[in-house]
Parts: sequence; structure tokens; C-alpha cells
Amino acid sequence: MSDDRSTPGEDVVLHEVRLLRVPVALHARANEHSAELMREMYLIAQQLRAEAGDGAADVHLPMRLVKLVEVLGEQFNHLTLEQNRQFDEAIDSEAEAVDVVYHIPRAAADGAARLGAMLDEADEFCRQGKHLLTLATPLDLRRYRQWFLGEFVAQIGGRPPTPWPLFAAS
Repeated sequence: MSDDRSTPGEDVVLHEVRLLRVPVALHARANEHSAELMREMYLIAQQLRAEAGDGAADVHLPMRLVKLVEVLGEQFNHLTLEQNRQFDEAIDSEAEAVDVVYHIPRAAADGAARLGAMLDEADEFCRQGKHLLTLATPLDLRRYRQWFLGEFVAQIGGRPPTPWPLFAAS
């Protein structure tokens, strides 16, 4: 859903993205897995930088993923602080599900799509077991990631929100 709001001093139109009935425990597990993967990717990327790019092309995935996450963080973290707080409160209160609303620029749709594709690539990298200790994302967390990131793409593109239970049942 488009929204006429923009950030102070900018002409950027923000779009409303509503994530409905987010399963709190699943969200927490997804964040833990992502954080574990990113820590390991960061360490590998640092090692690759030190080695000046030695190795096969697929080894460069950690550097690309770390860079993408850094860029997306720089672009959007200031717009997601309140939602992160809501998730933390929901986890602390042991809530089963929570609705969260984001107001985010159109560029977030492209960022979400790129991040999803790169995380799928990272899962394949994990399955190969050559460079990582982190396991590939479990199926339930992959489905959740598809829904979570897909909602940004879909809603910024004009589609209505799909609540998690409806997506999970499909």
C-alpha cells in the first residue's frame, strides 16, 4: 500500500508494508540463524580480503553477502528500529504472533528481492560444506524468509498483505 509519508528533508515516498500474524518464535529462530550465518560469512569475507581474492568465484559469495547486508543496513536500519523493538517485546512477552507495520521506500522491494536471492545462494554454499560450519536454512525458516521478504516486494508492488497463516497453509 502506498503512503504519502516521506522522511523529514527528503522527497522519498514511503510505502506501508504490513506483516500480519508474524509467528514470534519462528521469527526469533530465523533471526538467530541469520545472525549465525552472517557472523560466519563476515569472518570468511575478512579472510578473503586478507588473501586478496584467492580462490574460486563461489568463495566470493561471503564478501558479496556481507556487502549487501551492510548496504541494506545503511539504507534501511533507521526505518526499522521501532519494528525491531516490537519484535523484541513480543519475544520477551512470549507472544504467539504479532502484526508489524513498516514505512519503507520503494527501494526496499529490490533490496528484499536481492537479499532473498543471495540467501538462497548462501544456503547452497552451506550445503556444499566446504567453507562453513553453519547449516543451510531449515525448510520452515526458508519458507518464513520467502514470506517475510516477499511481503515487501508484493506490497510495495501494490498487492495486499498475506498473513503468515495463509501463506504457511499454501
